[in-house]
Amino acid sequence: MVDSPAIAKVKLTFTSNFQEHREDISAVLLTQDQHLWLGSDETTTIERLSLEDSDKFTNHRQFRVAEFIDLPAPEDEEIDIEGLAYANNYLWFVGSHSYKRKNIKSNKSDEENISRLAKVASEGNRYILGRIPLVDGQLYKYCRHPKNPSQQLSAAKLELTKQGNILMSALADDPHLGFFVLAAIPGKDNGFDVEGLAVYENKLFLGLRGPVLRGWAIILEIELKDSSPGLMKLRNIGTEEKAYKKHFVWLNGLGIRDLCLVGKDLSILSGPTMDLDGPVQIYQLENAVNLPENILNRPKIVKEIAYGDRNDHAEGITLFDQVSGIPSILVVYDSPAKERLIGDDSVIADVFALG
Repeated sequence: MVDSPAIAKVKLTFTSNFQEHREDISAVLLTQDQHLWLGSDETTTIERLSLEDSDKFTNHRQFRVAEFIDLPAPEDEEIDIEGLAYANNYLWFVGSHSYKRKNIKSNKSDEENISRLAKVASEGNRYILGRIPLVDGQLYKYCRHPKNPSQQLSAAKLELTKQGNILMSALADDPHLGFFVLAAIPGKDNGFDVEGLAVYENKLFLGLRGPVLRGWAIILEIELKDSSPGLMKLRNIGTEEKAYKKHFVWLNGLGIRDLCLVGKDLSILSGPTMDLDGPVQIYQLENAVNLPENILNRPKIVKEIAYGDRNDHAEGITLFDQVSGIPSILVVYDSPAKERLIGDDSVIADVFALG
C-alpha cells in the first residue's frame, strides 16, 4: 500500500506555557463542540484549543490535572498522557503505565551513558487512568449533569497500588502480560505501554504499544465503577468474570499508538514498539465494542501514513468529519519535522480521508 497524501493541513497554536511541548503531543480528541483536546507525554496538563477556521485551532486553554484529581507524585513528574476519549459528559485520559529507561546524553562520556542505560524507573503519575466532568467545553471537579440535575458528575481515577494501580496488579498474574509487568521492562523496550484509549458506553479499551507477542498486538477491555469519592475500581467482566478482557489483533508486527472510535468500530493507529522509524498504518476493527473473547482478530488496513527520519512519528488520531465534511481523521505527530513548526507557537497536523 502506498502512503496516502494528506487532504489538508491544520495549524495548532498554543500560548507560551505549552509552546515547548508542541513537539511532544501524544494524544488528541475533537469533541462535538469543536474543541480540540490534547495531551503531551511530558506534562501533567490537558490542553484545549478552539476551532477558528477549518484549518486553524487557537484560543489555547490549559487545565492542570492536579486541580481535579490527586496525583501520587509532584506535578513536575509527567503523566505521559497517551490517550483521550469522551463519553457521557466525561473526558477520559490515560497515562502510559510504563517504566522508562534513561537515555544517553551528548554531553556525557560513553562510560556515563552506558551507566545511564542501566537505570530503569517507574513514576507514579504514569499510572493514572482518570475521568473529569466535561460540560460546555469546561472541566470540573464536580458538577451537576446538564440534562439530569439530580445526578452529580465527579472527577475520579482508578485506585492506585504499589504495582501502579489495580489494573497493573491484576495483570501481574496474566499468562501473556504478567512477565512484562513483573520484570519492569521499559515501554520502549517492548515492555508494557498503554498508547490508546477509546470509551463506548461503560466499556474502556486500552491499546498497548507493547508488548507485541510474535507479531500480535493487544487491546485490553475493562469496565469501571465508583468505589469511593474520587476513586474507581474494576468490574469483573466476560465469561471468565475477570477484571479485564484481552483482544489480540494482527497489525503486521506493529504496536498500537492510538485508538479512535468510529461508531462501533475502532480505528487503530499502529507503529513500531521500539524507538525507531518504521511503518505507520491505520486499521479498522469492525464491531470492536462487541468483540468475543479468545479469538484472534485480523482488522483490515485502510491507510498508510508517511513517517520521517527520526521525526514525524504519528502519535494521535481523532475523527475530523464534522470539520472537513467528509469521513476523515486528524493526525498529530511526536517529534514533528522542522517544516511543521510555524513561528514559536504553532505546529501543523494532517487530515487524511477515510474510505
